[in-house]
Amino acid sequence: MKKILHRADSRGVAEHGWLHSYHTFSFAGYYHPERMHFGALRVLNDDRVQGGKGFGQHPHQNMEIISIPLSGALAHRDNMGNVQVIHEQDVQIMSAGTGVFHSEYNDHADQEVNFLQIWILPEKLNIRPRYEQRTFSVKERLNVWQTVVSPQRGEGVWINQQAWFCLADLEQDHRLPYTPHATGQGLYLFVLEGEVSVAGETLSARDGLGVWELNELTLNALSDAKVLMIEVPMQFETP
Repeated sequence: MKKILHRADSRGVAEHGWLHSYHTFSFAGYYHPERMHFGALRVLNDDRVQGGKGFGQHPHQNMEIISIPLSGALAHRDNMGNVQVIHEQDVQIMSAGTGVFHSEYNDHADQEVNFLQIWILPEKLNIRPRYEQRTFSVKERLNVWQTVVSPQRGEGVWINQQAWFCLADLEQDHRLPYTPHATGQGLYLFVLEGEVSVAGETLSARDGLGVWELNELTLNALSDAKVLMIEVPMQFETP
């Protein structure tokens, strides 16, 4: 097994007044030559947006963009006609494909919204742009993996890549294994809350650990914890 550890306090930081963002990988004004991506995982941003503020309309192309609100609500609008609000327990995905314009704003004027913005490099280029969001039950992730993003239709929101996102809420001392879906896949674990032991490392909130060349990965919750597992191909070619 190979691994790479990204501590929370080693992430890039962007402060724009209305936006406070932590970048696990190189993004915008933050550049780190050893943090360009983890396999097909290109961006993992931990964004906090002030009340009533947000990202004005802007374009994307040939990227799978996932948003996961951790607190607050995010108002979405795009040129495909989608006008939606995503809340805690929702997961949103846009397959940008041939091109899409969208905006994302804090839906509340009096409270902050905190969400994860994650980009995955696509399996197929220039597909027709698409949008999907879904609400997931917290009860269905207690001490088990809950699949929220998947290339298998009907199992989470659909993604144009051999990638899976799973959430789990762990009780202290619970052990939870994860088995990759195929050889050549890598696992990126991102701790949302609490503390876990995995692959010989102790991870706290907002720490990230990437592992590959493995058959199984087992987490041990050192406290009550919330975690996100992102499984992606480590080597791939887009047509």
